[in-house]
Amino acid sequence: MIFDTHAHYDDSAFDMDREEILNSLQVSGIGHAVNIGSSIASSRRTLELLHNYPFLYGAVGVHPSDSAELDEEKILELKAMAENERVVAIGEIGLDYYWDEPDRDIQKKWFIRQLRLAGEVGLPVVIHSRDAAKDTLDIMKAERGEKIGGVIHCFSYGTEMAEEYLKMGFYLGIGGVLTFNNAKKLKEVAAYAPIDRIVLETDCPYLSPVPNRGKRNSSLNLPYIVNALAEIKGLEADTVIKITEENARKLYRIKDI
Repeated sequence: MIFDTHAHYDDSAFDMDREEILNSLQVSGIGHAVNIGSSIASSRRTLELLHNYPFLYGAVGVHPSDSAELDEEKILELKAMAENERVVAIGEIGLDYYWDEPDRDIQKKWFIRQLRLAGEVGLPVVIHSRDAAKDTLDIMKAERGEKIGGVIHCFSYGTEMAEEYLKMGFYLGIGGVLTFNNAKKLKEVAAYAPIDRIVLETDCPYLSPVPNRGKRNSSLNLPYIVNALAEIKGLEADTVIKITEENARKLYRIKDI
């Protein structure tokens, strides 16, 4: 079954029909999903979802856009959350220079701190990097990211940067953007990267694939991404599903699913 490695079902976009959507996933071929924290509040909500939906896993962490909220007390709270047996990663964490705030030094400080937290608790990381290619890679190298492991979520750089992360043992998260007509760079990365280093994701409720681009996304749209990747790789869709599910299990170190 398809494994969605990056979703945000705690988002308010699902307030009206969250239960209905989540209950429909497994009967629609979506075996598992990882709900990703983006703030302290959303990380708390992620734990609530794990309690109610046994097929979900979770990641806890603070997105760079919310990193100014962090202090050492909140880091300790994240560390406590990470003790939950179905929390499988620290994330999403990283750098986002598309926006002017928070200050880049603040983003860097808490990116580094959360990388170290991941090392402390022995979990992989979910990395968000937008318009911050060099700084993200420099920090990952300085902090020995290859010892931590994880995924570069919503990969948006070229093949040279992909090679750097692949050499570090990271997975590349590929989602709905792959289906966009103007996604030449991502299609090149998808062709370049070994299939055993790619994982599927939605980033729902964002980044719906064609033909639903612009609408609210959910894991139910993953077959469109599967088909796009299968075409690029010259593989059957079932093969892509099987391999990427195995990749997701390895990425998140899930032994029994």
